[in-house]
Amino acid sequence: MRTFAAVSVFLLASAAGLLAQGAKLQFEVASVRPMAPIAATGTNAVTAGVRIDGAQFRATMMSLRDLLAMATKLRIYQIEAPDWMLSQRYEIAATLPEGHTKMDEVPEMLQALLTERFHMKTHREQKDFPVYALTVAKGGIQAKEDPLDPVERSVEGVGTGSAAGSVIKLPRGATLSIGGNRIEAKKFQMLALADTLARFVDRPVVDQTGLGLEAAYDITLELTQEDFMALMVRSAVQAGVTLPPQAMRALEASGDSLHTALAKMGLKLEPKKAPLEVLVIDAADKTPSEN
Repeated sequence: MRTFAAVSVFLLASAAGLLAQGAKLQFEVASVRPMAPIAATGTNAVTAGVRIDGAQFRATMMSLRDLLAMATKLRIYQIEAPDWMLSQRYEIAATLPEGHTKMDEVPEMLQALLTERFHMKTHREQKDFPVYALTVAKGGIQAKEDPLDPVERSVEGVGTGSAAGSVIKLPRGATLSIGGNRIEAKKFQMLALADTLARFVDRPVVDQTGLGLEAAYDITLELTQEDFMALMVRSAVQAGVTLPPQAMRALEASGDSLHTALAKMGLKLEPKKAPLEVLVIDAADKTPSEN
């Protein structure tokens, strides 16, 4: 089973913007091309993510739900979409307008692109969700603080995953490595950690640590082999990968080593209920209009 599922919309979680008509910023030129869905078997590495280099923006192997998360400032669990929006992947190559080459301006351009090319119609609702609150234990956080690098001109969120594991490179020096029954995060903010954990557990994870948006840490979570496999299976399912029945049986054997590993870092997951805004996809074309 590929561990590509960990290389996903987490890369985009800090993007800003709202999906709406009449967006002021648009890409000068943009190509949108469907790509083959991710296979559940195989050993070849798969690369996915987004990157801005100068005036060029590229998104590779991203699902429509991933792109929506970038354009709407919502987490993936806040987007109600048909299954094909998880499994079908796309590549976007676009030129940014002159004077607008910052990542925080890209979501507005994606708004216009998704609306125009996929004829997308949406509405928003408020719903109560069972969630996990990521909190700090009584003894305080035990992870080493590791400040983020200064903001650079070239911005990327790109990950490569294969059967051996996944490595994700993020802006400002942050990295995430997954493999060998271990999840290792460097220069990680708590919001990013919450988004990552939400990929592996059975409900959304909300950051309630109160540690601040700029505070970043080095975090290592050592898991049992059975729990690690269960997390990988759940992540793959959430990413829209169809797995064989024998892989799904890994979920039955999961234990508690994730909570134990978090406790060593001075963190814990507390089950709660919380109201969250949901973006509902009313209509969208699977095949984008001509470039």
